Amino acid sequence: MTRSQLRELAFVIIFQKSFHEEPVEEIIRCSTDGLETEVEPFARALAEGTENHLGEIDALLSSCSQNWKLPRISRVSLAAMRIAAYEMLYAADIPLSVSINEAIELTKKYASPEDASYVNGVLGALARKKGLAVPEPEKEKAQKGEEAGEQPQEAGQPAV
Repeated sequence: MTRSQLRELAFVIIFQKSFHEEPVEEIIRCSTDGLETEVEPFARALAEGTENHLGEIDALLSSCSQNWKLPRISRVSLAAMRIAAYEMLYAADIPLSVSINEAIELTKKYASPEDASYVNGVLGALARKKGLAVPEPEKEKAQKGEEAGEQPQEAGQPAV
């Protein structure tokens, strides 16, 4: 499996966790029970790492999500942002742009383009808040929008 596919598996596990109180390990066990397969280490590490830092991740996402409380955010968007935030904060070997872009693609696949724009805004705000380098395409998009006279969208605001 590719890293994108493994990240998607971790996303599904974190999404499932939003419906259940069980630890990630139990969700994985139930999902693979009776199958002759194991969850690969990269996907397991992303899901477990996200779970282990969920309180901090949620607090940061909440602070970057202006005017939106976490319970109001779709579970798909929240799961994608949680995985990306974990990668951004704790997985130094994963480029920031990869974490953000993968979260956007997962959100587009399982939600809507509007949700993907929202996820991009929140994760961009998180990157700036933590002093991480903002990916070049996001910088270029912001500059082009400003040059065209558009008002830059505030991070965490849903696209209209």
